[in-house]
Amino acid sequence: MGAIPAGQSLYERLGGEAAVNAAVDIFYRKVLADDRINYFFEGVDMDKQAAKQKAFLTFAFGGPNQYSGKDMRVGHRHLVQKLGLSDVHFDAVVENLAAVLTELGVSGDMIQEVAAIAETVRNDVLDR
Repeated sequence: MGAIPAGQSLYERLGGEAAVNAAVDIFYRKVLADDRINYFFEGVDMDKQAAKQKAFLTFAFGGPNQYSGKDMRVGHRHLVQKLGLSDVHFDAVVENLAAVLTELGVSGDMIQEVAAIAETVRNDVLDR
């Protein structure tokens, strides 16, 4: 792989829209198979959930901002209050995301960047 062009976003380096779409689709298959966290998605319209996640990750990784979903704190508060969403669950989500990116051949450095971005929303997701 050659040098990264100056100013290229993580979104572009990951492969843009096609890469984010593929990653999110695989991610939710893994999440729904993961007994540590799959119960948080019972009754959730997964097509809508995946679309929101794709828009959010596109924005979070430096791509075009088409995310119009709820604030992270507001969107997850009920999961904290009713189902006990905690650091253990957040870590499982990040673990699944890293596994997807590894499966897709993303470099360790970029996976660390993704994990660092995830960490920036941990406290909001966990409503603290």
